[in-house]
Formats: sequence, C-alpha cells, structure tokens
Amino acid sequence: MLDRLWSILSHDIGVDLGTANTVVHVKGMGVVIREPSVVARHLKTKEILAIGTEAKKMTGKTPENIEVVRPLRDGVIADFDAAEAMLKYYIKEVQQMMGGLKASLGRPKVVVGIPSGVTEVERRAVHEATVNAGARQAFLIEEPMAAAIGAGLPVMEPTGQMVVDIGGGTSEIGVISLGGLVLNRSLRIAGDELTEAVINFARLKYNLLLGDATAEQVKIAVGSAYPVKSESEGKPLSMVVRGRSLENGLPKSQQINSVELREALASVVRQILNEIALVIEETPPELVSDILERGMILAGGGSLLRGIDKLIAEETGMPVWVTEKPMEAVVRGCGMVLENEKLLRQVRVVRGLD
Repeated sequence: MLDRLWSILSHDIGVDLGTANTVVHVKGMGVVIREPSVVARHLKTKEILAIGTEAKKMTGKTPENIEVVRPLRDGVIADFDAAEAMLKYYIKEVQQMMGGLKASLGRPKVVVGIPSGVTEVERRAVHEATVNAGARQAFLIEEPMAAAIGAGLPVMEPTGQMVVDIGGGTSEIGVISLGGLVLNRSLRIAGDELTEAVINFARLKYNLLLGDATAEQVKIAVGSAYPVKSESEGKPLSMVVRGRSLENGLPKSQQINSVELREALASVVRQILNEIALVIEETPPELVSDILERGMILAGGGSLLRGIDKLIAEETGMPVWVTEKPMEAVVRGCGMVLENEKLLRQVRVVRGLD
C-alpha cells in the first residue's frame, strides 16, 4: 500500500549514466534530460559550481581553484561524490518539472543502465550513489539488455538477438535470448578512444595540439569508418581545426579530411570489430542462425560514426541496423522496464531497497 502511494506521488525515472552523457527518461513523459556527464566544483571546498552543459563549457578554461571532472570513466564511477551530486541534481530537475505536491513528497523509483562487465563493487557504487541521490528504490540493468529493449527487440522470446552498444566509455556486445544475456563482452574502448585517436593523429602528423572538445567536434564532423559517398567524387569531407603548434607554441590552423582521419580511427574501430567477431564465434549455432536472419542492432553514440554499420556488415557477413535515436536506446529500455513490472523482475541485476 505504501509503495502504491509513493508511485502516485512520484514519477519513476530511467537513467543512462554514461561516461560522456547522462540521459534521463521519466515514466509517461519520455526523455526529458540529455546532458554531458561533467561536474565543475571548487577545488578546496568541493562546492558544486556547475553540472552538465554549463560544466562542459568550462573544460580547459578554469582558474586553479576550480576543477572540471567527469564522474564516470570507462562506464563506471570514478568520482563517487561528483556522481552522487550529478544524480541528485537531475532527480531534482525532474521533480521541478513535475511541480506541486509530487515535487515536495515524491521519491522516484530509478532504473540505471550499467556496463555488463562491471564488478560487484562497481555495481554497488552505482546503487549506493542512486539511493543517496534521492531514489526510493534503485534497480540496475545491463546496458546491452536495456539497449535491446529500447530498440524494440523481443528479448523474452526464445530467439537470438545481438546488440552492440558503442558508448563513450565502453562498447557493450550482447547476445540475448529468453530475457537473459547468453553471451556478453564489455570492451573499455569506445567513443573516448576515438576522440583520443583524433588528438594523437593531429599531434603526430601536423604537430598540432587539440583539446578534447575540438577533437570531438572533428570526429563528429568528418570522422568515418567506411568511405563516404563524396570521396568517390574526389570530394572528401573536410574541416579546418585550430589548436596550438607544438613547434613554436603559437596558434595554428589545419585542414583535416575524412580519408586521413579514417586511417587514424581505424585501429580503434578494428578492436571493436575483433570483439564482435569473438562474440559471434562463441555464440551457439542456433542463435547465430537467428541473428543472421534478424540482423545485428547498433546503439549508442558510437553507432553514429559514418559507415560503421556498413563496415561491420561487410566484416561479419550479417545485416546490421542502427536503431532509431541510438543515443537514447539504453534509457528508453530503462523507461520501458519501469512500465512492465514482470520484465523488470526478469532483467534487473541488483534490487534496491523496498
């Protein structure tokens, strides 16, 4: 009875607590928050100064008494206090959206997506941070399962489904059947490593030092895993980037195109491809047959890298699809299990306090 009363007074929340971005889904409302997973705070007092977009704008521009931190690294909590503050801030934001009595009394039930390869200690850290941030109950589900549910796959059926979720800190590869992960790999190589590859490329080839934000812009603007159509016409994608020259320390501009950048990203993409191939090799033949018929689903921000679906399809010989709004797939899955108690009982990893 008490739990039903809390449900009336609060909106339940799904959270994709990502290394690069945090996305929040509210039951009955859809995705309401999509912000960078960044916190700015005073170095000595630890006072929180900004969270999300405002904090990301401060990156590389702060005085000595302010630090900008990313609470998560490789998909797990690296700074517990910052992660808790970030979760608390977003829960409060949701409550303010709700307004009235619900905002003052309601404590939400929260479902959080986590990498499939985290340790028990890392799982407990996420659970504890979520409860401390104001959750009435905290449930954790593995990201490949959440992404599959969010992509609309029939995860409860006795058929094989394969999901590859390429996020900021981890690449999650999972084969799903009968509501469980038959096989899964959590590779701590993903979007951050692609950004780092851009930085290394600019430094080694052009003696140009780029910041993380600029490198990410380059990756999004001209990055690719497979030749883009315009290259066949002799017109590769290109952009001018600005950074600091390592030769004389002065500002420097340099044009970078999609052909040379693809070569720079190739080693990171290859590691993800190799991991996908290993999972397919270990998958039971009956499930491989199902996957070959239904195709592989890509989710996460990394799936937006131009041509990565074509490259995976070419390398594996399987049809590959990018799900609709891939950056929201995990949080959509978290939201969908909030609306289906039976499904939540089946796919949760750790149950919170009742």
